[in-house]
Amino acid sequence: MPAPTPPAIPVTALDLAPVDPLPEATARYFALCADKLGLVPNVLWAHAFDIDKLNAFTALYNDLMLAPSGLTRLEREMIAVVVSSANRCWYCQVAHGAAVRALSGEPALGEALVMNWRVAPLDTRQRAMLEFAEKLTLASSRIAEADRAHLREAGFTDRDIWDISAVAAFYNMTNRLASAVAMAPNPDYHAQAR
Repeated sequence: MPAPTPPAIPVTALDLAPVDPLPEATARYFALCADKLGLVPNVLWAHAFDIDKLNAFTALYNDLMLAPSGLTRLEREMIAVVVSSANRCWYCQVAHGAAVRALSGEPALGEALVMNWRVAPLDTRQRAMLEFAEKLTLASSRIAEADRAHLREAGFTDRDIWDISAVAAFYNMTNRLASAVAMAPNPDYHAQAR
């Protein structure tokens, strides 16, 4: 199976071309993404100038977003959107907003989380999770035991609290990188799951 080709337009404001040719394992991974998602996310192309950086990024992403957890995939995507909205990260608001729409089957939910998550129809558990993720994003030094206790009251375990924190922290890092290099979201995301 041939490897997907890089987008015709730049995916960042930096002039860092993907390794050419892509290593066989990377080409297979990109082909799998194209098959499952209908596209190769531009964030992967952005990292493909350095395969070690790409592998580190994808390993952490796959662990945080896809590995077994007390959080559903949808809940993890919801955290990604709320953190990205607080950080005004264009790439992640678009990409993860599309994922929320797809996973929830509710197009309006993805939009609400991007624009103002407090107006979204959320249960008590989700609301507590997103309050914590937003506070961690905007004022991490103000996280206190009362915040963790609130999550426990909403039904989260200490392992779940770790996962909420790790997902929020990951998107705080990736948001800053995406903004710094002007990473462009794939145009296909805009029409997905509507």
